[in-house]
Amino acid sequence: MTIKTTVVGSYPTPHWLLGDASRVALRDAIMVVLKTQEIAGIDVVADGELNRFDPSHPETNGMIDYFVSRMSGIQTRFSVTDIDAFRADRGLDYRSDPAGIVVSEIGEGVLNLPRDYEFTRPLTERPLKFTCTGPHMLTKVLTDRHYGSREKLSMAVAGVLRRQLERIPADVVQLDEANISGHPEDQEWAADAINHVLDGVTGIRAVHVCFGNYGGQSVQKGFWKSLMGFLNRLHAGHLVLEFARRGYDELAAFKDLNPKIGLGLSVVDIKDNEIETADLIASRIELAANLLGVERIPFIHPDCGFWMLQRNVADRKMRALVEGRNLFEGRKS
Repeated sequence: MTIKTTVVGSYPTPHWLLGDASRVALRDAIMVVLKTQEIAGIDVVADGELNRFDPSHPETNGMIDYFVSRMSGIQTRFSVTDIDAFRADRGLDYRSDPAGIVVSEIGEGVLNLPRDYEFTRPLTERPLKFTCTGPHMLTKVLTDRHYGSREKLSMAVAGVLRRQLERIPADVVQLDEANISGHPEDQEWAADAINHVLDGVTGIRAVHVCFGNYGGQSVQKGFWKSLMGFLNRLHAGHLVLEFARRGYDELAAFKDLNPKIGLGLSVVDIKDNEIETADLIASRIELAANLLGVERIPFIHPDCGFWMLQRNVADRKMRALVEGRNLFEGRKS
């Protein structure tokens, strides 16, 4: 079995895009990101999540606001009372304001994810990954004044995402969930909503779970073993999980992972500017392969997205990722 290399999604924003938000500049930027991955040897590439980057609102790289600001039924201007209600949720201390207030039934509004995919697909011949923030993450950053429960709200969000992703024939579709890691108490309703979206995906289904990357810091605290029931419920072909920053002591817990679900293994720390050596990456793959079986590892990748790093650091980390995989498999780089 050949292990494939991929990225989690985001890439440092090229500087010229900050001053020119035209479609021509965006196309140029995405081509650069894709070509950079191709040169590094990445097997499954992504658009750097530049399709959803807003230079006027760069704080979360479009992971949240791109979605909720375009859906109907969600208000994105808030009163002091709205903000107080949001801040009462202790699980969201890293945000000062809600992403939106749900005031009526949620609909797709002007969200158009298929257009983003169609814009990117002709720009590379490599297998392409399309990433989308998952329904649990989006639900947790909203203040609900309509549905009356997180469960109902999350299924409404999931319905919008599913109808969009059903129309995207990407090689891999990945849902990103960066809040569930610290909130295993949500796992039942979170899994239901995530699976509703996954069941509409026609390509390879992936779910990325990490412990957050905001300002180069982890946001959530917890352990993978606390999420094993949740992970085993997912209708995913593989998971995209964070290990390099945390260490690999928790790998043994994944002996209990459903054998039908592949383990995407992170081997690159995106919260550190030091470039991993090929030997280090190969040793991390070998550790996991010896413990779990190499057949359980369809992909290797970084811990999370690269967007907070400098481009020259991200580029060298991608090359190291490929060189480490090649060393492990005995390939010539």
